[in-house]
Amino acid sequence: MATYQHGTSKASATLSRLVTEAQLQDGLTITETLRLMGKSGFGFVILLLALPAMIPIPGPFGMLFGSALAIVSLQLAFGLKSLWLPSLIGDRRISAKAFGALERHASPLVRRIERFVEPGRMEALSGPRVTYMLALPVFCLAVAVALPIPFGNIAPVAALCVIAIGLIERDGLVVSLGLGLTLVALGVTVALLYTAASLFPWF
Repeated sequence: MATYQHGTSKASATLSRLVTEAQLQDGLTITETLRLMGKSGFGFVILLLALPAMIPIPGPFGMLFGSALAIVSLQLAFGLKSLWLPSLIGDRRISAKAFGALERHASPLVRRIERFVEPGRMEALSGPRVTYMLALPVFCLAVAVALPIPFGNIAPVAALCVIAIGLIERDGLVVSLGLGLTLVALGVTVALLYTAASLFPWF
């Protein structure tokens, strides 16, 4: 079980420490990773479960981590203080190589978002109470990430990262921007689904 509360560390620095831990232990399960991130806040949980979908190596990372994030967001919507994942997902071990790829490909995106952050700005939109309101949009984005759509992960993951970093740094303006990107991302997902259904009627 992982408990959470808001953290103050930079997202990129925390991500780097997580990758170092994965390399020391020759990989981590998703449950172990959540436990390590457990006291860092909902923003870090979103970031952790969204970013692996961007890893350009073989494996159903989008489906796996999108499903995990969807399950977690539902629990947070009900105000649960402990995060639980079914063993089929939680016991899935992610290799140290995959964590290394995560840092190489995801850290530049995280740092670019961090450049626009001003901690404490519009803090009412990034406090603990906002978590419950964000659960639904995060759930919808997580489902979009989990769908097996070619290139369908990019927009939802970007929206999730913006929301996550806004929460981590208590920047309500960035959280609001992330919610705006959520509408764009879900629109892109619907368009891709429509295109796929047109090209492949059995999809």
